[in-house]
Amino acid sequence: MALTGNSPVSTAVATHLPYLRRYARALTGNQTSGDRYALSTLETVLADPSLIPEAGVAKVALFRVLHAVWSSSGAPVAEADNGVTAAAQAHLSRLTPNSREALLLHTLEGFTTGEIGQIIGSDADEAAALIDRAVAEMESSIRGKVLVIEDEAIIAMDLSAIVEDMGHSVTGIARTRSQAVRLAGQERPDLILADIQLADNSSGIDAVNDILGDFTDLPVIFITAFPERLLTGERPEPAFLINKPYSEEQVRSAVSQAMFFASTETLMT
Repeated sequence: MALTGNSPVSTAVATHLPYLRRYARALTGNQTSGDRYALSTLETVLADPSLIPEAGVAKVALFRVLHAVWSSSGAPVAEADNGVTAAAQAHLSRLTPNSREALLLHTLEGFTTGEIGQIIGSDADEAAALIDRAVAEMESSIRGKVLVIEDEAIIAMDLSAIVEDMGHSVTGIARTRSQAVRLAGQERPDLILADIQLADNSSGIDAVNDILGDFTDLPVIFITAFPERLLTGERPEPAFLINKPYSEEQVRSAVSQAMFFASTETLMT
């Protein structure tokens, strides 16, 4: 089927593109490199539309093309631009091949193990084993302090419980922009887990940018019910983003990934 602007396949590809970009960024650890691979994926599909045979399988097919493009270039991650990122990449080099990809595809993008097998060229059983191994390897490699910026008490407590169960400590829970900045100043976190809309109608994005003005090497995970609104193609954008409602698996995966890459690329209002 031809990939024309009005075809069902092109519509499906456009629908899945924000999530392809999200995955590519988490995969490479960097907005610029992630977007480069997403663009290369689209160029590959445009050159050979048969790679996306029909709209119903467009998402799996699209991610399969990205995986092939990324693997064919040696599965690189972004160049380390600071000491934190360099250390993260050193940890990354010790992971079992394909395990991190399987984990991201499952927890961040919601693919089944069967679909993951199609994307990475294995089967469902191998994909499940890779996910289990990635969780064990990543969670055992890094421990840190997490600042939670979340105005809903139940969600804040749940997020705190998840990260503490992973072996991290929580430096505090902030409900407003000013409180978040104050808590970060009192004890420097190793990771920020931030909602977008806060209790006093202030912005979690603004809170994070205030904090990053003092601590430029902090990894950040944003939480939102509308991820497509944050993946518009304008720069800069978050490299780590999880949806509301979230699952424990998604949070654990995002925290591990963010700790690995220590990305501080955030949205600016």
